[in-house]
Amino acid sequence: MASWIIQISVMVLSVLISSCQGKREKMLYCSACKAIVDELTYSISQVDPKKTINVGSFRLDPDGTMKDKKVPLARSEIHLSELLDEVCNSMSDYALHVDPDTQKKQYMRFAPRDGVTTGDFPDFNNFQFDGPEASNALKFACETLVEELEDDIISVFSQDVQDVHKELCNRISDYCKDSSHTNEEL
Repeated sequence: MASWIIQISVMVLSVLISSCQGKREKMLYCSACKAIVDELTYSISQVDPKKTINVGSFRLDPDGTMKDKKVPLARSEIHLSELLDEVCNSMSDYALHVDPDTQKKQYMRFAPRDGVTTGDFPDFNNFQFDGPEASNALKFACETLVEELEDDIISVFSQDVQDVHKELCNRISDYCKDSSHTNEEL
């Protein structure tokens, strides 16, 4: 009798685990990836390009000199790691946007940044503000991507890759590879 209960418990548990690990929603994760790229790009652009940081070995050579080099702070691994720690907090500035022509859905930033005119943003009428649940889903997707792709994100941004959206969201993560989830500029 006890083995029968254990077998049923194992079956129920395996069904629950497999349903919890269901397929990730591509639109949500594609939007999260693009939001990460946009937020990091903006944050990097706000750093004075003249600021540098010393990196390299901090050991003394036999002649008593220390080998290190200066790199731009904005694209240093240290600075990018700090930005990644905070990037998902800005997901509350995003909401689901439905393109009026194509009916394509994606999360987009609705809150303008300082110094940016609202004319640069899509029409508010095309956003769906579904409360904190939608924002939490995007933040969770963001946190998941940052956790899984942290090294890749830092590598892409530190190398100053030209088309970061394509590299990170299409090639590396594969979430935006399907054309129904990409923007024309990707």
